Amino acid sequence: MLNIILFGPPGAGKGTQSNKIIEKYNITHLSTGDVFRYNMKNDTELGQLAKSYIDKGELVPDEVTNNMVKDFLERNENSNGFIFDGYPRTIAQGEALDKMLIEMGTSVSMLVALEVDEDELVKRLLERGKTSGRVDDQDEETIRNRFKVYQDETSPLAVYYSKQDKYVGVHGMGSIDEIFDRIYHAIDSKSNDVSEEE
Repeated sequence: MLNIILFGPPGAGKGTQSNKIIEKYNITHLSTGDVFRYNMKNDTELGQLAKSYIDKGELVPDEVTNNMVKDFLERNENSNGFIFDGYPRTIAQGEALDKMLIEMGTSVSMLVALEVDEDELVKRLLERGKTSGRVDDQDEETIRNRFKVYQDETSPLAVYYSKQDKYVGVHGMGSIDEIFDRIYHAIDSKSNDVSEEE
C-alpha cells in the first residue's frame, strides 16, 4: 500500500496535486473535512459527538477525529493506499495513524511537503481571494497568521516523520505539471528505497 501524507501551507496547491497523485497511483483520498461531513450527514455516533463540540465552538478532540479516520480506513480497507490531506495535524494524531496502519498491516510510506516561499503564497492567496470570495484569502494579516498556525502545528510533525526517514521536501514553485513531476519522482525514488529495504 502506498500511504502518503501531503503537507503544505495554505495556497501551496495541495488540492490540485493530491488529485493528480490519486489519478496516477489509484489511491484513496482521505480529507478530514470530507470525513467529518460524511459522519455528520449520516448522523453517525461519531458525527453526533463531533457536532456537539462544534456547536459549542470547541475543537473536536483528537480521539473523535482519530476514530473517524479509523472508520474511514476500515471502510476502504481494499484500497491500494491513501493520501492523507489535513491529517495528521499533531504528533499525537501521527502516532495514532501509525498505530491504525500497523493494525492494517501497512504504514505511512512518506510525508510529501510542498515547500513554497511565504511571500509567493501571500500573493497567490490574495489573488485567489479576488475570485473565490473566500474572506480568509482577502487580508494579508489573516493569511500570515494562517501560515504561523501551519508552522506551529506541522513543524513538529515534520521532525516526527524525518526521524522515521519518511519526510520528503518538494519545491512547490513552477507550473502544476512541473511540481507534479517533482512529486512523482520523489514518490518513486522513496518507494524504491523502501522496497529495497524490505
